Amino acid sequence: MAEADSLAAEALSRLADDADHRDAERTLRAAAWTDVGAGDWAFVLGAPSVRLVARISPFDPVGPFTAALYRKAAGTRRVPRLYGHRRLAGGGDLQLMERLEGVSDEDAAAFRRRIVAGDADLHDLITAVRRIHDEALRTLPWCGPLDLNPGNVMRSAAGTLVLLDPFYADGPNLYRTAAEHPEIVVERIREEERRFITDIPLTASGPWEPGAQDALRAGLAAADARLRRA
Repeated sequence: MAEADSLAAEALSRLADDADHRDAERTLRAAAWTDVGAGDWAFVLGAPSVRLVARISPFDPVGPFTAALYRKAAGTRRVPRLYGHRRLAGGGDLQLMERLEGVSDEDAAAFRRRIVAGDADLHDLITAVRRIHDEALRTLPWCGPLDLNPGNVMRSAAGTLVLLDPFYADGPNLYRTAAEHPEIVVERIREEERRFITDIPLTASGPWEPGAQDALRAGLAAADARLRRA
């Protein structure tokens, strides 16, 4: 654990105050971190020598809430161990956490059922999830419902099932609104917090339609310009 703590601290120390997701990726790859995988919102790099990964998102409004859960529920050993968290310029998010292993669909589904049923043995985890999600619903535009799908259950190196990424932005609604009514997104999410809104990977539900990213950027830029003139 000490080596992972040290490596995470070193990675964070190499990032400038205005670093974005591209800077984070470049810095880690230069230190021999390599590809692990990618999803809709983020991609993951693995450290070269320890069980440590970096989840890097170009745009992730819920990142701070997820990091807060990992810290708040750390004592339950039912969330990934978080070694570092950093908001990135342009609305991105960097989480440095322990590397996890996949589990069978049956084990994941059983763990999910225990959470939904309010299993007493998972009381502290469930309480933390609900409290932080309630805060996200109050303060975060386009915050989605809890995501307890079996894919969000994995196993720690200690063999414990853990819950990860239970919070998410309602991407379909957010991106549809950005395309059809960009003025609403401009009013609700600050420009500096959505600079890379079109850079998320969309590995699971994508890919992006040809031209969609350019059109989205242009629409938001026009709405920003109108807001500044108002």
